[in-house]
Amino acid sequence: MNRLITSALLCGAALSGTAQAHQVWLEQTPAAAQLYFGEFNENLREVSPGLLDRFVQPSAVLVTARGEQPLKADKTTNGFVLSGRAGAGETIVAQDTGYPLLERKDGDKVIRTAWTPAARLLGAGSTTAVAPKLALDIVPTGHAGEYQVVYAGRPLPKAKVGVAVQSGWGRELRTDDQGIVRLAQPWQGTYVLEVHHVDKTAGERNGKPYDIASYVTTLSLTQGDGLPAVPAVPAATPNK
Repeated sequence: MNRLITSALLCGAALSGTAQAHQVWLEQTPAAAQLYFGEFNENLREVSPGLLDRFVQPSAVLVTARGEQPLKADKTTNGFVLSGRAGAGETIVAQDTGYPLLERKDGDKVIRTAWTPAARLLGAGSTTAVAPKLALDIVPTGHAGEYQVVYAGRPLPKAKVGVAVQSGWGRELRTDDQGIVRLAQPWQGTYVLEVHHVDKTAGERNGKPYDIASYVTTLSLTQGDGLPAVPAVPAATPNK
């Protein structure tokens, strides 16, 4: 099947899938949307009790043509269930800006990193361009298969963008000078795009200073046409 993917997708290397690449992403059922933490392409969802408990309280917002609606995020054993879902032409953004600072030693110095995991979901069939809302965001441009990566309101050029589907298949692309990335979506089902960015400007989170701000943001979208979706890989065991 990989021969059916355009050269734009084939040019990248496979996603690493390492523990350091953990992400949050959104999926939804006909009833509600849910925020997960783990590795989408490995079918890994961290649980509570476990790594999911490191989240303080993710915030979520439903963005529609009528405005913005805050959503509740209730923790379950394997994620956070939101109090709403995105319809066609709508989008949900979620993030945790209170995640505990990460620390590492560099000689005698302690380096503190403020990590901000975030996610965006497009309602089924949504292709309309939307304005960035997250510090690091991935938004549709209004052209089929085209998305823009934006940091602090500005396009992020030459950024690495991971693309994954539930079967475990993944590729890595790069944005152009305008932060644009283009991809084929040959299979039906959910695609998750992921981008990382590091800002070495020091700051403060919850009254505590940090040296580096690190962001990881995903975009979840559903493709209704194309080849039948490839089944998901077996569920991975959550970390303790």
